[in-house]
Amino acid sequence: MSLDKVLSISGKPGLYNLVTQTRGGFIAESLIDKKRITVNVRQNVSVLSEIAIYTLTEEVPLKQVFLNIKNKENGQESSVKPKDGKDKLEEYFFEILPDYDEDRVYASDIKKVLQWYNLLVKNNLLDNLEAEIAESKAADEEE
Repeated sequence: MSLDKVLSISGKPGLYNLVTQTRGGFIAESLIDKKRITVNVRQNVSVLSEIAIYTLTEEVPLKQVFLNIKNKENGQESSVKPKDGKDKLEEYFFEILPDYDEDRVYASDIKKVLQWYNLLVKNNLLDNLEAEIAESKAADEEE
């Protein structure tokens, strides 16, 4: 499954898999406990494939950040835990994304990226990440 169907829902913990659309929104399944919820169209929802991280020169897609973490950790969960201190989180993130913008990317953002990465690894959703990134780049070049 691609990150195009993985959602972050404001006010709800974890990540959700888009199951189906309904007239007033959609049904999503939690990656944590597999419970299904109905999501209203008025709720703030972000698709992971549309999220990017600020760097000093550009915005790097979250897919690329996940790939960098996956390569550093050899496909395992992150060695730095989301509950670690701010300095440890920032130091780790500099190894993943050396030119990330410290003024616009907060420790809370880094925690969320690491939580999401670990959740995606547990659910084997990062297996096709390289192919997804290649497809995205090919589509961008065609435009």
